[in-house]
Amino acid sequence: MATTTPSGVRDGDAGAAGGTPMTHRQIMEALSGLMLGMFVAILSSTIVSNALPEIITDLGGGQSAYTWVVTASLLAMTATTPLWGKLADLFSKKLLVQFSLVIYVIGSVVAGLSQSSGMLIACRVVQGIGVGGLSALAQIVMAAMISPRERGRYSGYLGAVFAVATVGGPLLGGVITDTDWLGWRWCFYVGVPFAVLALLVLQKTLRLPVVRREVKVDWSGAALISAAVSLLLVWVTFAGDKYDWLSWQTAVMVGGSVVLGALFVAVEARAAEPIIPLRLFRNRTIALASLASLFVGVAMFAGTVFFSQYFQLARDKSPTMSGVMTIPMIAGLFLSSTVSGQIITKTGRWKAWLVSGGVLVTAGLGLLGTIRYDTAYWHVALFMAVLGLGIGMMMQNLVLCTQNQVAPRDLGAASSVVTFFRSLGGAVGVSALGAVMGNKVTEYVKEGLAALGPKGAALGHGGTGGGGIPDLDKLPAPARQVMESAYGHAVGDVFLYSAPFALLAFLVTLFIREVALKNATH
Repeated sequence: MATTTPSGVRDGDAGAAGGTPMTHRQIMEALSGLMLGMFVAILSSTIVSNALPEIITDLGGGQSAYTWVVTASLLAMTATTPLWGKLADLFSKKLLVQFSLVIYVIGSVVAGLSQSSGMLIACRVVQGIGVGGLSALAQIVMAAMISPRERGRYSGYLGAVFAVATVGGPLLGGVITDTDWLGWRWCFYVGVPFAVLALLVLQKTLRLPVVRREVKVDWSGAALISAAVSLLLVWVTFAGDKYDWLSWQTAVMVGGSVVLGALFVAVEARAAEPIIPLRLFRNRTIALASLASLFVGVAMFAGTVFFSQYFQLARDKSPTMSGVMTIPMIAGLFLSSTVSGQIITKTGRWKAWLVSGGVLVTAGLGLLGTIRYDTAYWHVALFMAVLGLGIGMMMQNLVLCTQNQVAPRDLGAASSVVTFFRSLGGAVGVSALGAVMGNKVTEYVKEGLAALGPKGAALGHGGTGGGGIPDLDKLPAPARQVMESAYGHAVGDVFLYSAPFALLAFLVTLFIREVALKNATH
């Protein structure tokens, strides 16, 4: 079966000898290593989610450390995504994918040896750099091989890989953590064989022509955007805890981020090969898709990060069961990303899926904002499924509509811009919402213990002092129920605060003009 891909991958690419279109089988062979690399990238972020409460307790960290183990990886991924995208326009895409896999392997091995939460956070930064490359390059390599019209179909496959890794990660992480002879450190080691296998498969199956160009990498731009994002994340993490939201520290950090951002824009305007070509934002679709991705990122990452705390600390489930109970969300994501990809390929129309996804993500987060520790599980499962369906419709299609609008020389930069804003939204969202959650838990614990009277006062802070994560098994029954109630209510609040961002993403997608997908690569 031949695809409509014109000249797709030529000159030595699998099955494309003589520049003829690639068959479906040849494309799948070429994408196999890429999808395996994507599986590794997603696995690295999801496999620790259900193990995190135990990891942080074992390493002596608190809620701030819990948030930063997630945020550090997101930060590195966010800051390096535009750089990977630009490098993809200049160097061999295949070599870059392999290099990002090597970086990931190094970060994973050392992360498994961590002796403190600080060391683990540093290793997560290294992992995030590698994952940033894999996340950005997967879409770029696919776009270099497949026409936009056909790409909807294969984006669905990538979405399916995302869903499998997202559901498999927490389950695998939970089983590993619950297995005495393994332990949580194997959550970091287990992805290494997959990464090595991806390296070997990529070497054999992926052949892309390298366009030789004079290389000028905008290192100053990369440094400025990294510094601006990092400073912003440090601020949202500690504001409301270490200092007030309205304080001189806030003024310094926010002001510093704004100045660094302005310098970045000034540098990009003059750079010969800018990390993010500012002219891209003159295109309405790219500008709006980037803005929508920023808001979607908040919803997308909040869903995967805070469910583990909800099921383990509010519902007293094991890490393994915590993974099992998130299956409805992943099933929704799997279904919607696969089905929407197939239908978009047949029709060439994508906007209805994007808008519908915005409605479902907003509704799902709003409904999840009502959950408490004793909410019937089937209610929670239904709400998670709605959220998953919405994320599956939006995630890949925001990149797809952007790629459909750019010239070949900007393909890498444009693709990575959308991924960058999604990761930025996720990183800022997780940091801010993690800080909010820590404060809410403390507030609800105080209220709950006060309601117990003198008996509650004698229990002190119930293990949450200094932002600590409590060991529920060591708490007496009354305090344990207070703690479970506090975490259930706080996680519900986090989802409720995420809903307005999803609503903004929906409103932005309404203004994106639909352009039917092209039947040629460009």
